[in-house]
Amino acid sequence: MKINKNKYISLDKFIDMALYDEKIGYYMHKDPFGKNGDFITAPNISVLFSEMVAIWCIAFWENLGYPKKINIVELGAGNGEMMYQMIKVFERFDKFLKSSKYFILEKSQFLKKIQKKKLTSCKVSWVDSLNKLENGPNIFLANEFFDALPIKQFIKKNNKWFEKKIKITSANNFEFVDKLTVIKNLEKKIGINLSHNQKIIEFSPLAYKYLNNISKKINTFKGGLLIIDYGYLEKKMKNSLQSVRKHKFSSILKDLGNSDITYNVNFNLLKKITKKLNLKVTGITSQKNFLTKLGIMQRAEILAKNLKFSKKADIYYRLNRLIDNKFMGDLFKVMFVTKKNNKFKIGFEN
Repeated sequence: MKINKNKYISLDKFIDMALYDEKIGYYMHKDPFGKNGDFITAPNISVLFSEMVAIWCIAFWENLGYPKKINIVELGAGNGEMMYQMIKVFERFDKFLKSSKYFILEKSQFLKKIQKKKLTSCKVSWVDSLNKLENGPNIFLANEFFDALPIKQFIKKNNKWFEKKIKITSANNFEFVDKLTVIKNLEKKIGINLSHNQKIIEFSPLAYKYLNNISKKINTFKGGLLIIDYGYLEKKMKNSLQSVRKHKFSSILKDLGNSDITYNVNFNLLKKITKKLNLKVTGITSQKNFLTKLGIMQRAEILAKNLKFSKKADIYYRLNRLIDNKFMGDLFKVMFVTKKNNKFKIGFEN
């Protein structure tokens, strides 16, 4: 994608170029995960995380009435670790194993190669569109998926709304520019009043598109969507746009293609969108509460039993990173979306 000098592009198009351009895109040419990367995700911290998600999937499948066919669909699978560990759990449950098929929606050909290498012994299918899923109920899993989607950002100044855009001033030299906009046009298009009581709006048209497609699948074939992401529950939106490189914050407009550009997901907005799409949020909670309700502490005790001290300590150190509020415990939220008549609450009990 080219940006002509002295021309403007919207923030979401700039982020899309920075993350997903075939030549320079951040996710298209490097492995960002782990110590040698730029950040680390929960499945790579501890197998306990993936095990709990797998157990949750089985419980939800039981709630759906043990359907003979169920699609487990991971949206953006990173290095494939979560799907790999989940399938290891599923292999212990014969009836579920016979019923389940596994799909990964992945845009990055580079990450897809890593995933295929990791999952070489597993029967996983890769799709580039949710329309290519087989008919039947789906369990969609979005772990740190929505925060990786490009967003638009709007700012209110003197009772007028401005859209944040990017201007190129010279070769690889960018600057932010606020351009006057009519926010009502976007609100009319999506049918949601985004600007009510807001001074800043962060909205992802691509997230809306995915949620629209997912809602059609859930309403037609049953199933649900589990979202795990870092974000906040307050109704007031805030400027959470950030860039990360080597586990530290970096400049959004510099080092294009070598930094991850992300934002904090506003779960209140996600709830509004899913309601508009005729779905129901049956629960929102912290990652700590979700994993604890599913029995992660008990599972850690079983794994640690009879191990030498250093290995026990490692298990509990990793567990702590997942559930302690100083780390991921409260920073990450978990939200479950399903059909309006479904009351499944496991992991979200008060």
